[in-house]
Amino acid sequence: MPSPLKEIGLKKAFKYFYTTFLAILYKFMIFPQMRVAFLRLCGARIGNNTIICDGVRFNNLHWNGFKNLIIGNYCWIAEEAMFDLADKITLGNYVGVGWRSLIITHLNVGYSDHPLQKHFPSHHKPVVILDGVFVGPYCVVSDGVTIGERSYIMPQSLVARNVPSDVMYGGIPGKIVRKIDEVKDIESK
Repeated sequence: MPSPLKEIGLKKAFKYFYTTFLAILYKFMIFPQMRVAFLRLCGARIGNNTIICDGVRFNNLHWNGFKNLIIGNYCWIAEEAMFDLADKITLGNYVGVGWRSLIITHLNVGYSDHPLQKHFPSHHKPVVILDGVFVGPYCVVSDGVTIGERSYIMPQSLVARNVPSDVMYGGIPGKIVRKIDEVKDIESK
């Protein structure tokens, strides 16, 4: 069994400690404006009028740091959401991410000699959430997923495949519940 240092190498180990230090500093940012400014200084691209609430976590910073985080204008990230930055996460404009939602960009079952590696090899893929999307509380968005514009992801949903634009999507496994236009028709009756 390889040691952790041999598995990742000295350069990644240093990067891990450096980015862990940045993550600790981030926890001291008590106002949303401070958080956004700090993340921008660390390499994230964040648009104007974006709110990042308290307790939002960023994991796997040792890959590319905060450079893998791209957030548009007028976005709202709720308390305790988690972003896995092993690969890029891109949020368009007017995107909301609900409480304790997870956006995952990679899979790794363990060390290179883990018995499951041959069945589930390590990989990472970006996540793209387009303009006007709301991801409800307690959702999981898996690696490689794109969520189309103006879609509503219902609370406690698993998004493991691409979601088209203008739909209400939910469940485990997630599926299209109805088109957004159908929701407007129901409300008007």
